[in-house]
Amino acid sequence: MHSQHDKMKAVLVEATGGIEVLQYKEHEVPLQLSPKEALVKNEYAGLNFIDTYHRSGLYPRECPFILGQEGGGVIDALPDDPSTAEDLGFKVGDRVVFGAFGSYAEYTRVPMDKLVPVPDDMDMKTAIACMTQGLTAHYLSFSVGAGIAKEGDWVLVYGVGSGTGQWTSQMCQLNGYKVIGTTSKGKVSDVNHAKSLYGCDELIMLENAAGKSYADYTSVDIASKVMEITSGNGCKLIIDGIGKDTYEISLKCLAKRGLFVSFGNASGAVPAFPVLRLLPQSAYMTRPKLNDYVATREELLERANDVFAWVKARKLNIVIDKVFELEQVQSAHEYLENGGAKGKILFKL
Repeated sequence: MHSQHDKMKAVLVEATGGIEVLQYKEHEVPLQLSPKEALVKNEYAGLNFIDTYHRSGLYPRECPFILGQEGGGVIDALPDDPSTAEDLGFKVGDRVVFGAFGSYAEYTRVPMDKLVPVPDDMDMKTAIACMTQGLTAHYLSFSVGAGIAKEGDWVLVYGVGSGTGQWTSQMCQLNGYKVIGTTSKGKVSDVNHAKSLYGCDELIMLENAAGKSYADYTSVDIASKVMEITSGNGCKLIIDGIGKDTYEISLKCLAKRGLFVSFGNASGAVPAFPVLRLLPQSAYMTRPKLNDYVATREELLERANDVFAWVKARKLNIVIDKVFELEQVQSAHEYLENGGAKGKILFKL
């Protein structure tokens, strides 16, 4: 294994906290590859909410660490033992995207079974945008509620104006669901255009929450709106990435034998609540994570290739909102957490 570089720029977290803990500095290139790893020279890295959870310590990691878990570029080096690379069909120079720790860096050491080949006719920015948010939306829309929500059922998706919510509402519509979305007024200039862009049959507009990454969920009686839209039946599937500020609303919006999916913590983690709260609707609840829905390479590639195909067929609208230089990492995190994002945020390496 040979790489021509031994130093790189990266973003390190030596102690968890606010944006001030993000350090853009020189670091050693991770040259020591196991027989099943590749070294990727990154072109872009993705910014996701989970990065803020790792940075803040909400999701604990051992410090110090290089932040990020989504990136893409070209394979720069492979291990001396060629067997895994040959089995998976990889060679130096291949264009790939990945979900693996350490992507806020010029180079990332990635398990080869986590590498996804980029289609020849797709640019790298779009391919990376399809990873964490696209794959999460795929399992939320097609797997978690399978057998509970059926074609024609109403689903509620929070935060469709950006991030994973923007992908999920569109994929839910692709799966035949009727979608109620929520978003802040600041992200929408034309409601009908927004409904088409986000894949929503109905869109509930909320006031902006100053300095927050999410809307003001107290500004509208969402449960009443949902019951009005669904003729009092509620939603069979509720996909909630907001967390603490919306879980009570979600419980009120459930249909009989509906499923409440809590997958994010934008407003804070959902507190413990009595399981008897699910009794009135004989409801279900789950708290899933992406890794368990791309648990095998076959599943990873199946989901990724579905998302790539829908993007190329223009069945999904992809919004690349902003591209930051990696040294602007503090500004990027501030932008995300203050609610500025209207689509995917990337770092250029």
